[in-house]
Amino acid sequence: MRMRIEDTAAWLAVPARWYLGLLFVGACLHKIADPQSFALDIATYDILPLVLINLAAITLPWIELAAGAMLLAGWRVRAGSLLIAGMMAVFLGALVIALARGLDMSCGCFASQGAEEDPISYLNILRDLWWLGLALFVLMFDRGLVGIDHRSQGRSE
Repeated sequence: MRMRIEDTAAWLAVPARWYLGLLFVGACLHKIADPQSFALDIATYDILPLVLINLAAITLPWIELAAGAMLLAGWRVRAGSLLIAGMMAVFLGALVIALARGLDMSCGCFASQGAEEDPISYLNILRDLWWLGLALFVLMFDRGLVGIDHRSQGRSE
């Protein structure tokens, strides 16, 4: 029996969602542990009004954790990948604005570092476009072949 392209894509979506899940769980840990530093990272972009910076610094990492955990567990994968795709679109917009303004800063993605250690660049945009593409790939092609959704629907492989 020949495997169809859709079947191949569905199986490729599994490691893609695990990768994204690990990426987002890993990215949120320092933000949850030190929301004050993350708030400073957000403020450096100079996009959000000051009244929203602390709210974003407190809630965004937990959304990243939830979306990443959903992808890792294979639970509500479409919702998790949609959350990640949405966050990636927002992150890309913020990066483009910061680069257009000529800001000398770190992206604040994985740890609060200075611009000297981890400056933003067009490579960040390419990286984030890749991650957005992966999230969209998972959204479109993951069929719940592995994970909680698979078990709860009683599917057999």
